[in-house]
Amino acid sequence: GSTYTFAEATWDQKLPQWLGSHGRAFCFFGGVPKLLVPDNLKTGVSHACRYDPDLNPAYADMAAYYNTAILPARPYKPKDKPKAENGVLLVSRWILAHLRHQTFYSLEELNKAIADLLADLNHKPFQKRPGSRYSQFMEFEKPVLNPLPLQPYSYAQFKRLRVGFDYHVEVDKHYYSVPYQYARQ
Repeated sequence: GSTYTFAEATWDQKLPQWLGSHGRAFCFFGGVPKLLVPDNLKTGVSHACRYDPDLNPAYADMAAYYNTAILPARPYKPKDKPKAENGVLLVSRWILAHLRHQTFYSLEELNKAIADLLADLNHKPFQKRPGSRYSQFMEFEKPVLNPLPLQPYSYAQFKRLRVGFDYHVEVDKHYYSVPYQYARQ
């Protein structure tokens, strides 16, 4: 594979940032892979299991929107995703090493610096084979990506609620009315 790499900084790994990073990565690649192989972090996988992991409903919803499948790596098996592990190592050596003595005053400023270094990394010629990460990606991997949808995925939060006797549900201290037939359901 090309090991064409995407990286960005986020404030945390909570669900909105996790899903947003996926969408930005898909835009960066110009398409959607047929299969995602994430770690078993709680944001993406509700219950890690070797044979039948439970995916976070919002993560599964995002995958369905982008018409891709999710197959989490087995717990404690980094060999299931060696290219990703090497990508993390490469980013930490190449990008973080260049940025370690700089001060950034916004996340946007940091991500701009990361994007500039990432372009250099992806266009840097290979040492032992012809081309670069970018040229190999464009030649072999980009043609087989699924197309991007017209609109990026919009995060949705899932929550089970009981309708009150007054035909309202409370979400984040706001009340919404529902048809009276659903009272106490």
